[in-house]
Amino acid sequence: MKKTVIGAVALLGALSMTPAVAKETISTVGSSSVTPLMEVFSETYMKSNNNVFIEVQGPGSSAGVRAAKDGTANLGMSSRSLKDSEKEPALKEMTVALDGIAVVVNPANNISELTSDQVQAIYKGEVSNWKQVGGEDKPIVTVTRDTASGTRGAFEDIMDLKMKINDMTVSAISQRAQVANGNGALKTQVASNPYAIGYISLGTVDNTVHAVSIDGAAASVENVQNGSYKVARPFLVLYKDANASAETQKFLEWMQSAEAQKIVSNQGYITAQ
Repeated sequence: MKKTVIGAVALLGALSMTPAVAKETISTVGSSSVTPLMEVFSETYMKSNNNVFIEVQGPGSSAGVRAAKDGTANLGMSSRSLKDSEKEPALKEMTVALDGIAVVVNPANNISELTSDQVQAIYKGEVSNWKQVGGEDKPIVTVTRDTASGTRGAFEDIMDLKMKINDMTVSAISQRAQVANGNGALKTQVASNPYAIGYISLGTVDNTVHAVSIDGAAASVENVQNGSYKVARPFLVLYKDANASAETQKFLEWMQSAEAQKIVSNQGYITAQ
């Protein structure tokens, strides 16, 4: 009888502890460009909110749009505006930050400025040697992102790198371009090749690469804000009310707060307000 009482007390104790340790998981899936910012958002938010665990995965913007639409994630992330074919009344968009897309070269490259037309010609494969744009007599190694990338989608739209074939809109980026999966991989490829060129989120630029000016405007937060640097896009969080619990809604509201927007600035991005 004594053992039964002890066992019952232990079971009640375990049950009473369960609600204290149980946390709701908020799943966030999408853009690899938005992921670094979302990770900081999540870490900061979880420090003062013990009720949730926020998991972040960055397979790409297209995957984020799908996940938000089909409910396989609570939140989707996109580093580009949605295509008309992706929009639907129930899918809500919230801009959490703005970001420039920096066109980057290796620090050993003496090129510091390009025009939009030159960047377009390089990515179409029409310009293939650095001497054609004022550099050394060396072949240009063009690096792009995979087709699921929101950064690539935004870059193609801004730089007019789309074309129509049989009434279908497709990428005009040369098939000879090397493909990198993610901002980090592209940055590494440019950093390791003195004749490479690529494009990455402005917020991830560091001293391993050099961001060139475009049409006379440096790639900077100030120039994105004043509109002189045109290669810029939104960071979107996507959701459906049906997939957003009360805790998810609180996290969404917090991302618009002064505390969260200060994080946006501290991470090198542009605030949404």
